[in-house]
Amino acid sequence: MPQHSRPVRIPCPSVFLILFLAGGGVSATVTAEGAAVHRTPSAVVCTDQETEQAPGQAPGQAPGQSDQPSGQAPEQSVEAPTMDAFDLLRQLLHKEKPPEQAGTFDYRKRMLAFAPVIGAKPSSGLVFGVAGAVAFYKGHPKTTRISSAVLALTFSTKKQTSITGRFTMFTRDDRWRVEGDNRALWTSQDAYGLGTSTTPGDRINVKYDFFRVYETGYYRVHPGLYAGLGVHFNDHTNVRPGSGTADEAFETSPYVQYSEKHGFDLNTQMSGGVSLNLLWDDRDNQINPDHGWYANGSVRTFFKGFLGGDSTWQELYLDTRTYAKLKQSSRHKLAFWLLGDFVVGGIAPYLDLPATGMDTYGRTGRGYGEGRFRGERLLYGEVEYRGTLMRSGLIGMVAFLNVTTVTNLETGERLFHTIAPGAGAGVRLLLNKHSKTNICLDVGFGKQGSHGVYLAVQEAF
Repeated sequence: MPQHSRPVRIPCPSVFLILFLAGGGVSATVTAEGAAVHRTPSAVVCTDQETEQAPGQAPGQAPGQSDQPSGQAPEQSVEAPTMDAFDLLRQLLHKEKPPEQAGTFDYRKRMLAFAPVIGAKPSSGLVFGVAGAVAFYKGHPKTTRISSAVLALTFSTKKQTSITGRFTMFTRDDRWRVEGDNRALWTSQDAYGLGTSTTPGDRINVKYDFFRVYETGYYRVHPGLYAGLGVHFNDHTNVRPGSGTADEAFETSPYVQYSEKHGFDLNTQMSGGVSLNLLWDDRDNQINPDHGWYANGSVRTFFKGFLGGDSTWQELYLDTRTYAKLKQSSRHKLAFWLLGDFVVGGIAPYLDLPATGMDTYGRTGRGYGEGRFRGERLLYGEVEYRGTLMRSGLIGMVAFLNVTTVTNLETGERLFHTIAPGAGAGVRLLLNKHSKTNICLDVGFGKQGSHGVYLAVQEAF
């Protein structure tokens, strides 16, 4: 998700209708961490095939729900929504809802889903493509979380092509957790220089090819607590002037100035390294939590020569989220997000420096585009109110505030010397009431006239 160009605006009802009809009656839900839940619209469908009910599963209980303590398969919210988009579609088409019968879910079977991708982002304009996903359990749903792999191919009106593959997998009883973030992008991004005090007039568009392989394996040392090791590889290659950028302007761009000063090749820059990771996750639902904490800390060291890396540098990545209900009911709640990304040693390549919108799922900094603010150290915070507008839970809304601050150590700009606030609101349409997955349409505004429209499946965090 480069930045500040005028976003593509899509009428909400048209997008929702397209998603309903194109979904083919099967929903694919992607969590903020990459886990996916895939169900048919009625959650449980009777077939002639012999299936097995999960031992101890209550009649009508969705697969994966349990009353297990923290660290095992998380418990779903007691107050569940009663209508989602597929229920509404059945009503509009005057179709009866299939009976939800117990004893028909075979957790040993793989679940497949394919669907079109439709979206809009400030940095890419209109995005369209196709996505496929597979989800499965490696153990019993009462003690094992669902594993998933998601592959997507997208194109944009700004001539960007993206192939991404992300997965989160759990072994039996959640003993091991493995996560992957893999990308192949032929894309572009606006470069503004370092720090939060840059202006829109500093914009230089840069095109490049980007390949990423991030793989991390965790071992559960305590219910909810994981420790792990990771390997990380970034390759930015074929870097060149982008749309509307003359060769003379590119030669004086922040990318070229930074790279020449630190001895990086202008055409290709690579980083390869390993990481130590500690993860805590006791949220009641990974997709749309009502309560609980998620905290991930990663210490990454990139080495010159390792996987072709151009320099040795160290990165500290911290990601913390928590959720609180405003009332006993889960209809109104607050979500908090604090993210820190710091280069704590050495010199990182320009496009590997911390920047807005460059987290795993590109959800930081609504109101700005990818790479709008970049620096050696980044600190980001956000608070979001989430509420439902209908008792059935079908329609909801959010309002959010965020703030970003980054450094430019070469000019002496430190964290909080300048800040980039953002704010906005959005509407939610409940796509799957069992997994609590929403279609999200947000409008965000930032300083200096920055703004954007964001269409996605799944909450920002």
